[in-house]
Amino acid sequence: MKKRKVEVAVISDVHLGTYGCHAKELLDYLSSIKPKILVLNGDIIDIWQFRKSYFPSKHLEVIKKIISMSTKGTKVYYITGNHDEFLRKFTDLHMGNISLIDKLVLELDHKRAWIFHGDVFDASITQAKWLAKLGGWGYDILILINRFINWILARFNKEPYSLSKKIKNNVKSAVKFITNFENVCVELAIENGYDYVICGHIHEPKIEFMENEKGEVFYLNSGDWIENLTALEYNNKKWKLYQHDRNFSSEENEYNFEDENKLAEQFIAVLKK
Repeated sequence: MKKRKVEVAVISDVHLGTYGCHAKELLDYLSSIKPKILVLNGDIIDIWQFRKSYFPSKHLEVIKKIISMSTKGTKVYYITGNHDEFLRKFTDLHMGNISLIDKLVLELDHKRAWIFHGDVFDASITQAKWLAKLGGWGYDILILINRFINWILARFNKEPYSLSKKIKNNVKSAVKFITNFENVCVELAIENGYDYVICGHIHEPKIEFMENEKGEVFYLNSGDWIENLTALEYNNKKWKLYQHDRNFSSEENEYNFEDENKLAEQFIAVLKK
């Protein structure tokens, strides 16, 4: 299969190591593109909910695939999030084409993109981490229930249904949180003269031009690989929101990794200690 050339691809909130992660679909997506730059914008590995007994082979293959892409010329930036905050102690680590950082500024056709996960603007993370972790476990259970419901719906040829989206859209506090999160990101980006501000964290994919009395900026959110299966792609001076087709299957069915196997397995071994 011919790979699509992409200048920049941004993914976030993959949550490898959890039941809700769509690792196979992400693997298909990564196998379909050839990006110059791949930005992993936080919560790629869910260390908060990491289970020694649960890390399927497909989840490990995603890590191997990313390492393989880096060895073939793709510059990979791993930006830490709250679920993989354990890695922040290794910030500013550079290994070949892979860099582990907390935030990133990219110059794209004479415009500046400010990229970070976004958990620093979430009060539940900064002030009550135990509550946020409890919510993470609850979200994982909700996703499991949702998958079972969608399995039943699929048998009756019905469209999939998202319980969490329904809850978010109907709970005023959730809607207010998302709006406040976006506004804070936009205000800070405008104050600092950025042209794009790119986040993850809230699992709400979006590209929107926003402005206030001080200026204007494009707000972008890469979504997630739990429910939305989305990514941001930059090509020819334009951003677009990629929505993965759940029925899509890469022709690259067999993933052959050599040196990547040892590196990925050593990395997982460190997390399991």
